[in-house]
Amino acid sequence: MKEKIIFDNLPRHIAIIMDGNGRWAEKRNLDRIEGHIKGIDSLRNILKSSLEFRIKYLTVFAFSSENWQRPKKEVDSLMHLLEQYISTELPMLIKNKINFNIIGNIEKIPYSAKKNILDAIDKTSGYSDIFLALALSYGAREEIINSAAKLALDFKKGKLKNLDSINDDIFSSYLYTKNIPDPDLLIRTGGEERISNFLLFQIAYTELYFTKTMWPDFGRKNLISALKNYEKRVRRFGKIKV
Repeated sequence: MKEKIIFDNLPRHIAIIMDGNGRWAEKRNLDRIEGHIKGIDSLRNILKSSLEFRIKYLTVFAFSSENWQRPKKEVDSLMHLLEQYISTELPMLIKNKINFNIIGNIEKIPYSAKKNILDAIDKTSGYSDIFLALALSYGAREEIINSAAKLALDFKKGKLKNLDSINDDIFSSYLYTKNIPDPDLLIRTGGEERISNFLLFQIAYTELYFTKTMWPDFGRKNLISALKNYEKRVRRFGKIKV
């Protein structure tokens, strides 16, 4: 029986950089793809825990725009794994009324995987119990540049009255995450302590939590540790504590 955990203060939105899959496999003399397969189990468990703790938004970094530079064999395996994951997990998403979406340049995703993705997005679009966003072929700099270009085009077309009217809210409406609140907590597994081009605009005041635990080993207890650490944080947003 699971221990019932009561938190005084929970993040509304958690973002996760799921790092360490390949290294986890290599340490066990396994093919790197085995680490990614095990990482899917971790994502499934964290999603269940998010439902348990009533975390409204979960955004996970699955595949960066830079990851396309990895060996073709690994990229092809990851795309095939992605296709299988979406197909296998769709009934669970529907059962738990999880709204599924993608942030990133989906046009680069192979057709068969993209077809499953769009189907899952369509079939879960009416749900609002929890929002799961998968960052695929995603890079924050690319997102910001594309958003700025779209904003400039709208300004040229007269959709924006003047430059002074452009603020954080307006610029945010051009981002991939336009319908998602900024993360309250960013978790990175795998021991690295950097952001790696993930949600650079959105995490201006996000609390950061780094752990040496590899993603395939990250589970409910690890999430609880991160949430307990978050409870201790005092978020000032640039202001002085009163």
